[in-house]
Amino acid sequence: QLQLVESGGGLVQPGGSLRLSCAASGFALDDYHTAWFRQAPGKEREGVSCISKSDGSTYYADSVKGRFTISRDNAKNTVYLQMNSLKPEDTAVYYCNARRPAYGVEYWGQGTQVTVSS
Repeated sequence: QLQLVESGGGLVQPGGSLRLSCAASGFALDDYHTAWFRQAPGKEREGVSCISKSDGSTYYADSVKGRFTISRDNAKNTVYLQMNSLKPEDTAVYYCNARRPAYGVEYWGQGTQVTVSS
């Protein structure tokens, strides 16, 4: 079965850290551009970070730059999002995305809730 499964979300106090994981099954993540998106209540889904399949270059939204780090472990077929110095405005459901534009293929995970609150 081709799927992405996120884990690692939870409740954390402001200033705390979480590491999200996105494990792929049925396909090799290093053949795909992978990204993290998030959606807060009442807001549109927004891109947070992505990592290129070709050279591993990374991109971060301005709102998370310097606090979040995306990485990929090809041996574990997993992408991570390390989130530090979390703020209440980081509260959202975080989704993993993998896409292969040349083949018109895209997968989404089911999402994991991150809540930053004291």
